[in-house]
Amino acid sequence: MNKPKVAFICVHNSCRSQIVEALGKKLASDVFESYSAGTETKPCINQDAVRLMKKVHGIDMEAEGQHSKLLSDIPPVDVVITMGCNVRCPFLPCSLREDWGLEDPTGQTDEKFLETIRLVEQKILELKAK
Repeated sequence: MNKPKVAFICVHNSCRSQIVEALGKKLASDVFESYSAGTETKPCINQDAVRLMKKVHGIDMEAEGQHSKLLSDIPPVDVVITMGCNVRCPFLPCSLREDWGLEDPTGQTDEKFLETIRLVEQKILELKAK
């Protein structure tokens, strides 16, 4: 059986969508494949996200090969999850589309990042159950 492919999309693909991709792979790889991408890229993943994902989940996103990617860099997907960037996301064909409305923790405190990580954990598990 082919597992559904899920794309987690935000503008720069450097923080929230990277966290979601990593947690999707850790918590739901038995149910779906996780990808992240953006409409623009950044030279590297947000270093606070990298540091806190290592600390909380033992995931080294950079060592795992995660990097900022464009929509054209990922395969066709079945599900599109947008992060809530308050911009009009480009259309990607899919059978399910959701917006998770995640506030961008970039430039904020570690506690804000940790809140985002906890919320993402919950949302990944909810998506997995669907």
